[in-house]
Amino acid sequence: MTDAGSQHQPFGALTGIVVADFSRVLAAPYATMLFGDLGADVIKIERPGLGDDTRQWGPPFTDDHEATYFMSVNRNKRSFTADMSDPADHRNLVELIRRADVLIENFRPGTMARHGLSYDQLAAINPRLVYCSITGFGAGEAAAALPGYDLLVQAVGGLMSVTGPGPGQPVKVGVALVDVLTGLHAAVGVLAALRARETTGRGQLVEVNLLSTLLSSMVNQSVGYTAAGSVPGIIGNRHPSIAPYQLFPASDQPVVIAVGNDRQFAQLCVALGIPELAKDPRFATNPARVAHIEELDRAISTQTIGQTAGHWYRTLSACGVPCGPVNDIADAFAMANDLGLNPLVTLGAGNDAVRLPANPISLSETPVSYTRRPPRLGQDADEVSAWLHGPTATKLPKHPDHHSNSKHQPMGAHS
Repeated sequence: MTDAGSQHQPFGALTGIVVADFSRVLAAPYATMLFGDLGADVIKIERPGLGDDTRQWGPPFTDDHEATYFMSVNRNKRSFTADMSDPADHRNLVELIRRADVLIENFRPGTMARHGLSYDQLAAINPRLVYCSITGFGAGEAAAALPGYDLLVQAVGGLMSVTGPGPGQPVKVGVALVDVLTGLHAAVGVLAALRARETTGRGQLVEVNLLSTLLSSMVNQSVGYTAAGSVPGIIGNRHPSIAPYQLFPASDQPVVIAVGNDRQFAQLCVALGIPELAKDPRFATNPARVAHIEELDRAISTQTIGQTAGHWYRTLSACGVPCGPVNDIADAFAMANDLGLNPLVTLGAGNDAVRLPANPISLSETPVSYTRRPPRLGQDADEVSAWLHGPTATKLPKHPDHHSNSKHQPMGAHS
C-alpha cells in the first residue's frame, strides 16, 4: 500500500506481508496498526453493520461523528465486513487466510475454534501462517470466562496496588496501558515468528495475554517480589529505589525532579541554594536519601515552592538535572514539535483529513509510511472481494484509496 504518487513511496520493512486482522478494541488493533505503518497490507475484518466496538466509543467524536478512539489504532488498514457464521462470508475468510502471512485475533478463547478458524484448523490450510492470539488471561479453561478488560487487569495484575496518591488509594493509569504493552509484545512475537519462518518454512502459534504482559512489564516492581520477596505498595509520586525522583511543589504548578546519581544530586543542591545538603550523611548517597525521604522532601520543597515550574525547568535543565513541568497532552505535543520530533501526521484530504500521532519508530532505509486514514466500515469490501476471487498470485492493489494524502503536519496554529 502506498501514498499518492506511489512510485515515490519508500519500500516498507514489511512490504508484501498480508495481515488478516480479526482484532477489536485496543491491544490487537494497536499491533496490526504497527504492521500497517511498516508497510504490511492489513485487512481488518469487521461485523456487518456494527464494526469494531470502538466505532461507538465516545466522546470525543470528529465533526463527521467518527470516534477518535477507533481512529487511534486503525490507520493503514482496509475494512472488510464479514459474518463468521455466514457460509459465503466464511468461505471468503478462509480464502483470505489462505493468502495471508499473519492472522491476529483477540476474541475470547474458543471463539475462533467454534467457527473453524483456530490455529490447528488453519495451519492445515496455510502451513506458513503466523497466527497470533491475544487474550486477557491465557487460553486455559479457568481463564476462558474472564473478560480481558484493561482496567480489570490493572487491578488484579498489581498495577493499581503501586499506583495512586498514597496507601489505600489505588488509581488506574490514565490510558489503557496494559492493552498497549500487550499489543507491542504481540507485534514482537509475530515478527520473531516471521523471522523463524524464513528458516523453517513454517508458521507457528503466537500467544500473548494481558496479565502475563503486565507482570513482565512491571519490571523492577515485579522482580523486587520474585527475587527478594518484597511486596511493594503505593508511594505516590515517589520512586521505591531512587531519591529524589518525584513531584515537588512550585509556585504555580508541580514540577518533576528526577535525580539518578550523586553527581546530579550535588548539582541540584547547588541550584537550589543549599549546597551543604549534598554533604549531609543522610543524603550523601542514594540509599541514604531513600531511607530519609521525608526529610529530603521537606528540604527540597522549601526551596522549589519559591519559584515557578518554568524557572526550575530552565535552571535545573541547564545544569544537567532532569526536570520538567507536568504538561497536559496539548503541551506535550507542542514540546515534541519544538524539539523537531514531528509528532503529528495528517491523513486524508479536505473534509476527510484527520491528524494522528506519528509512529515513534524511525528507520533509515525502510521508513514507516501513512497511506490510509482509519477506514469507514466496509469501505474496502469491493477491492478485497475482487482480490479474493482473483488468481492466487495476484497482489493486493498498491494504489491508495481516495482518503490517502498523508503528510507530516507541524503544530503551528492548530496546537
